[in-house]
Amino acid sequence: MASRATVDVEFSVRVTEPGAAAVSIGAAHADTEELKVSWHGESEGVEFEHGTRAEVFELPAGEHRVTYHAERALTESEPEPLTRGDAAVFTRPSRYCPSDRIAGLVPPELFSLERAKDKVDTIVRHVHERLSYVVGSSRGTDDAIDTLLAGEGVCRDFAHVCITLCRFLDIPARYVGVYAPGLAPMDFHAVFEAAVDGHWYVFDATHLAPRQTMLRISTGRDAADTSFLATLGCELDFLGSTVFATTDTALPQDDWTELVVLS
Repeated sequence: MASRATVDVEFSVRVTEPGAAAVSIGAAHADTEELKVSWHGESEGVEFEHGTRAEVFELPAGEHRVTYHAERALTESEPEPLTRGDAAVFTRPSRYCPSDRIAGLVPPELFSLERAKDKVDTIVRHVHERLSYVVGSSRGTDDAIDTLLAGEGVCRDFAHVCITLCRFLDIPARYVGVYAPGLAPMDFHAVFEAAVDGHWYVFDATHLAPRQTMLRISTGRDAADTSFLATLGCELDFLGSTVFATTDTALPQDDWTELVVLS
């Protein structure tokens, strides 16, 4: 019997100017899930490419609480093939991944490698060794170059640097928001996928949680495409969140050089 993952999320906001907001916290391919809000408003579901979903709410003024519960069996998936459209989009520079400006910070050893897998493994190892994971160390405006110069960051920063280096080498790479059982401290987590031999595989330079039990939430060019909460005309203050992601069996030991598929 396959192991199962359980996700529970809660966050609160204070709306000062009524309007719409998009909530994107749904786990991909959940067997069961329930999203609750503390007011009796209706939502409109929106689906994007690569498994990203959002619920758009009209938020009245006041304090509101959102809760989400999901369960899913952890089964092996076939790797998603790289399309021509993906290759065109995910090799371009983007807001937080300025691959057109990073030439002077590319590790020299990457230029002597031929296989995409070897290049991605070298990038992951370089970023893991080069950066220190420090909670609260980065700003929401920091891009991959800011992170490399600072020498520290959080999961989104690690992912941005890896994606930027991959794209500099013409390897398609994309940013993924996930739930990550075993992560400490527990929160939303960010990893990246890179195309190896024509298929997408997941990588994580933080090495903070096993990739085999991660659950996809959202996928995009970088963090600008994958926010779990986005205002669409309203004004609000974010009051805090709690995230729990667990499995009913022991967590696997991840071999960080192994190719892993994120479902």
